[in-house]
Amino acid sequence: MDSVLAGFVRALRAAGAEASTAETIDAARALALVGYADRAGLKAALGLVLAKSEDEKQIHDQVFDLYFGRPQAAATEQPAAPQLRTGDAQVDALLALAQPGPGGQGGDALAAALERAATSAGVDEIRFATQTGYYTRQTLDALGIAPLEARLAAQRADPEARAEVQALEAARDQLRRQARAVVQQRYAIFGKPATEAFMTEVVVTRALGRMAPAEMERMKAAVARMARKLAARHARRQRVELRGQLDLRRTMRANAGHDGVPVTLAFKHRRRDKPRIVAVCDVSGSVASHVRFLLLFLYALHDAVGDLRSFAFSNRLQDVAEPLEKLPFDDAMALILKEVGNGSTDYGQAWVDLHDRHWDAIDRRTTVIVLGDGRSNGADPRLDLFAELAGRAKRVVWLCPEAEGRWGTGDSAMLRYRPYCTSMSHCATAADLERTLDEALEAYH
Repeated sequence: MDSVLAGFVRALRAAGAEASTAETIDAARALALVGYADRAGLKAALGLVLAKSEDEKQIHDQVFDLYFGRPQAAATEQPAAPQLRTGDAQVDALLALAQPGPGGQGGDALAAALERAATSAGVDEIRFATQTGYYTRQTLDALGIAPLEARLAAQRADPEARAEVQALEAARDQLRRQARAVVQQRYAIFGKPATEAFMTEVVVTRALGRMAPAEMERMKAAVARMARKLAARHARRQRVELRGQLDLRRTMRANAGHDGVPVTLAFKHRRRDKPRIVAVCDVSGSVASHVRFLLLFLYALHDAVGDLRSFAFSNRLQDVAEPLEKLPFDDAMALILKEVGNGSTDYGQAWVDLHDRHWDAIDRRTTVIVLGDGRSNGADPRLDLFAELAGRAKRVVWLCPEAEGRWGTGDSAMLRYRPYCTSMSHCATAADLERTLDEALEAYH
């Protein structure tokens, strides 16, 4: 495959567009028809085969303009030096390349030479902005700037070579600016997305209770992206498994009129329940940050979860699905914390309220996800109602923000609830939430 097209597809993937192998093959066929000369036509053709949504179309257009555009170097404040001949073929070739083109930018020959040098120097592997200087030097070395720098150093000792020194310095500075512009462009294409992915990975594995305010937006974007991937993965599993196994008897009956030739195939399908989740969340101060991201995760999974009910409590339990569905998420969470999160935590009263008002929300198809620390300030934990809930539900998953070593200490009833839970685990990060929800959805396959 064309190396330029392969690099462009790699840049698209780094930016977040999921260009598949089949789409890449289609892009190669489109390139064979359109070619590189007609950039507008090429952009339109590649956009049709590589972008599957409006978001990916925007990513494609931005990456195309950056990838195929000429790097813009900072303009020099000094006028270009006149053409100089030194008699050294290598130095004279570099001087010719460094002669600025229209608008103070290097010509096509310099751009092509720097592109080759950058590729040779491995500039596409740049990951952090701090590596710009290093890769600029590597690009200049690959371009062959050493003879020019050596002659410049030698001529500085000659007082009569002042004009040549100025010309050599101007050429060197021009080559440096253009090389740095190429490296900065490659960083924008390959390095910046990698840096963003690294920072996102750091945030996703950071304890939710220690999240800095500046990290919240990055975290929300990361959770939404994780939820989309999770939903797509389970939708794909469902489609594959719905093919079933061949039902021989039904196939033979269906094709009796075709002399037994299996024109129509019949499959055995094992009935699968659609995911149904009930989230019961303690929104007292010690757990509120964890609840925010669990609910954000769940509501981003709306395509994978057909039936979702959300309840919040500190002592009295309330259905909070309506504000979450109708208000912007941050406004909904602020309202929930204001109306529900100010009481003294009482898990027993929460189970009573759930039993009296919303017991019909739980049946054999329901996965109940409880997020809380199990601390009821000494109140009755109502194990009898929790045991009845566990008996009605398909699964009960408890996520606790406290480390397991603290379960059962003080007023914690975690160890008393544990026998009735399908699983109970420490939940500290967004990655923990993703794993738990993945397991919950897996139970419906």
